[in-house]
Amino acid sequence: MSGLRIVLAGGAGHLGALLARYFHDLGHSVAILSRSQRRFPWPAIFWDGEHLESWIAQLEGTDVVINLAGRSVNCRYSNANRASIMDSRVRSTRVLGEAIGGLNNPPRLWMNSSTATIYRHSLDRPMDEDTGEFGGHEPGVPTSWRFSIEVASNWEETFFSAKTPGTRKVALRSAVVMGVDKGGAFDILLRLVRFGLGGAVGSGQQFVSWIHELDFTRAIDFLIKHEDLSGPMNLAAPNPLPNLEFMRQLRRAYGAPIGLPAPAWLVEIGTFLLQTESELVMKSRRVVPGNLLRSGFCFAFPEWEAAARNLVTRWQGKT
Repeated sequence: MSGLRIVLAGGAGHLGALLARYFHDLGHSVAILSRSQRRFPWPAIFWDGEHLESWIAQLEGTDVVINLAGRSVNCRYSNANRASIMDSRVRSTRVLGEAIGGLNNPPRLWMNSSTATIYRHSLDRPMDEDTGEFGGHEPGVPTSWRFSIEVASNWEETFFSAKTPGTRKVALRSAVVMGVDKGGAFDILLRLVRFGLGGAVGSGQQFVSWIHELDFTRAIDFLIKHEDLSGPMNLAAPNPLPNLEFMRQLRRAYGAPIGLPAPAWLVEIGTFLLQTESELVMKSRRVVPGNLLRSGFCFAFPEWEAAARNLVTRWQGKT
């Protein structure tokens, strides 16, 4: 596919940089909409994610818009942070819908971030797009976990209700993207392993859904090319695994002989001190990419063991 014009809204973050590099290297034209004032290797247009302003012109005649905007959930869920997490996602999606709906030549495809956290805490079976059950009312889990479901549900409702009849829509229900950039999820997990703290979290039975950064970018590319695909898409490797085994394979990939476990009570203390939420590591996310697999997408890294080895080797090459 030659010469696409791609706009990444909220493209200054980790995933934005990942996708911008990938598509730029393939020869496509990439621009980002960002609040950041720093310099980028590609055109950057200022937007605030809330108001219809001059950035709208950047969307006219664009082939693909990918919205990645949203405040990080790696924080305590105070009232102020809850409002910021919700508003940054819903408002940016709403204003993009208004902009696209008013264009003379709208993009053929609008992809909007969502999250695999929309599914319930699942130990018993995997969750795909057709049979997965939304969370929020599971017995035996903290009521505070409902907030993540509310965010995901409002996010997708705003996206799919936007009046953009000439534009195909895909909601990206992404699992945790594992890459080697500093500050990402893999970097944080490997740091625990390096300091001997990479044991099981809580019971270790909760499932971890993940996707290698290469497969994340390849899946986005696949969805762009396959114009028959629309609606929710789970972006996750096909083989989630329990936290206990996930951390064991990461330790083995790095060569760490031991990893001290973190019981649930210690996780609560640790996440409080780090000003984040225990849900991020305690909720069982057993998400599988049903639509991608049925459509013929082949994962480069379907298993965590090989993905962990690849990531560790690349991380060591950067240090």
